[in-house]
Amino acid sequence: MQPTLFEAGDGGVSSAAMPLAARMRPRTLDEFVGQEHLVAPGRALRRAVDADRPPSCIFWGPPGTGKTTLAEVIARATRAHFSPMSAVTAGVADLRKVVAEARARQARRVRTILFIDEIHRFNKAQQDVVLPYVEDGTVILIGATTENPSFEVNAALLSRCRVYVLRPLGEEQIRTILRRALQDSERGLGRQQITLEPMAMDRIVELAGGDARMALTALELAVSAAPGPEITVTVELVNDVVQQRSPRYDKGGEAHYDIISAFIKSLRGSDPDAALYWLARMIEAGEDPLFIVRRMVVLAAEDVGLADPQALVVAVAAQQAVHFVGMPEGYLPMSEAAVYLATAPKSNSAYAGYRRAREALDRTGDLPVPLHLRNAPTGLMKSLGYGAGYKYAHDFEGHYIEQQYLPDDLTGERFYEPSDQGYEATIRRRMQGRAGDA
Repeated sequence: MQPTLFEAGDGGVSSAAMPLAARMRPRTLDEFVGQEHLVAPGRALRRAVDADRPPSCIFWGPPGTGKTTLAEVIARATRAHFSPMSAVTAGVADLRKVVAEARARQARRVRTILFIDEIHRFNKAQQDVVLPYVEDGTVILIGATTENPSFEVNAALLSRCRVYVLRPLGEEQIRTILRRALQDSERGLGRQQITLEPMAMDRIVELAGGDARMALTALELAVSAAPGPEITVTVELVNDVVQQRSPRYDKGGEAHYDIISAFIKSLRGSDPDAALYWLARMIEAGEDPLFIVRRMVVLAAEDVGLADPQALVVAVAAQQAVHFVGMPEGYLPMSEAAVYLATAPKSNSAYAGYRRAREALDRTGDLPVPLHLRNAPTGLMKSLGYGAGYKYAHDFEGHYIEQQYLPDDLTGERFYEPSDQGYEATIRRRMQGRAGDA
């Protein structure tokens, strides 16, 4: 059997020139920290690897959860050749070259694991190139993505792969990885005299946000910046070298939709604290502020509605203020509007009423306008009865008179049902009073 990529290249793994995060990558499933739901003994993926039957699969999860590392470990465990490529830089020609090499290995009974990082960035044509070779077993495909594969991977390719979800690492798992790096004298920092103060450890864990690569990078930066042969990593040093954790947010990806969804549902659910949190997540990640306020305008009409008609005024004013003052000060009118909308009484009666009216339109088609409601600008139209019998509301007490406004076939239909929330309770009483007068 020919040597795998790992057997040929292991000599460089311990190179001090490599980043700590790369040097500390696990080499076996037993070294792997986290993702126990996938790699613990007895789990489906672990059983497949132990049985030397690695499946084509998609690893879906946030950065730093071990997608690339797990693919490498699987290739090593099954003695398969590991052919990595990035969907950002690779093209169809690169794919065809890998396939040709995989076929040559097949003749020598060596399997090839084709690892495609950021597979969601491959277009349909590129994904279609891979499909037949996954089907016939020329390559075992392992794709890695931070985006929902249901949206980003072709259905045909997705149906031939198992999707495994990788989760952000827990705090104790990040601590385990940091301790291992400090103690490992072969690949880690064990040859140096390093003291990592408890508060500094806590800060790195906090900054990492479940990302092992970020945690190891922060540790390495702090150690490199510390003076003296006996190194002490303090929380002040960590803060100095790391500065601030970058928000995990992709304006074009799933996080964009998940977080705006959480924001809107927090407003609808009348939770101002959650609304402000999700608003801050979006603003600090660089989301388009006009996108945020547009969604607030929609919510003001759909979910607050007539329970507080002022809500729409506030939301539109926030949109205008953000457009006028820009960022960073734009967060002020946005946060004010978010709190107002979250704490306002809620009613979706206008939204629900429109939907019922639209359903009636779909059901009955374009019914004729009753004659008394029609415009009658000419003598002929008047002679045909247009406008005849129309009662002008302002001529009657209370500026109201009962008459038919719906088409004949919809007489008596009720589309708008006012709630008892906020100002709409006043509307409800007024309408009930009119019904009693009638």
